[in-house]
Amino acid sequence: MHPVIARAPTFRPQTDSYAVTAEFYDILQAEADERRVRQLYGREVAKARVGVLDIGAGTGRVTLMSLAESQADVYAVEPARAMRTSLMTRLAALPARERERVTVHPHALDEAALYAVADVAVCHNTVACLSPSARHALWHAIGAALVPGGSLFLQLPPAQLPVRALLRVLPEQRIGEHTYGGRMVMSTAGNRIHTRADYWVRGAEGVLREHTETFWMWPASRSQMIDDLERHGFVPLAGHDDPAVLAVTLRSL
Repeated sequence: MHPVIARAPTFRPQTDSYAVTAEFYDILQAEADERRVRQLYGREVAKARVGVLDIGAGTGRVTLMSLAESQADVYAVEPARAMRTSLMTRLAALPARERERVTVHPHALDEAALYAVADVAVCHNTVACLSPSARHALWHAIGAALVPGGSLFLQLPPAQLPVRALLRVLPEQRIGEHTYGGRMVMSTAGNRIHTRADYWVRGAEGVLREHTETFWMWPASRSQMIDDLERHGFVPLAGHDDPAVLAVTLRSL
């Protein structure tokens, strides 16, 4: 997700955010997310022949999965410095022959100037936190980065505003003498979803640290997303009915 500290962004998130979430994401969520991205996108990524585009790469779960499942080059786009630092640390530990297949772009995709570099694009855990105007810019940039006939697989945003506050507790994890934990609370704020992420570290004597970040999300139904993408040259990809993922393909010229 893309956090903001004071107010919702009008276009795109601040690129120096995630300072809090980057510390806690890998320990609290990444193991489950690693299994999820392999389940959702692994088979499609394995079909890539031109390249794989990872939009909103975060700390690298889709990027690393793409290196394992495909022999194609990988383009990881991550504008947030804190998340990108974890990604680069992870890539630095790989063998040189694998690192040579990955290019990391420290900008939003519409600033990265990528043209016809991939035949498979994955946008995981990202679209929900982009405003409608930012989404339109993204669709245009994806269309440029994909070759004609290339496919996009994106995790859908929430379809509607929550009718009541929703609480998600992250399983606590132990590192040495300290226990790390967190929770997320989603609630309606106008036409957006406000998500508050609380993190903590506990020791034998109690809470050692507490941190909070807030996020804004814009809901959209599957049909709304399909309509938006069709205006940018994408059409639904047959045979993909996972309710969490929308699969579309770029029309050939």
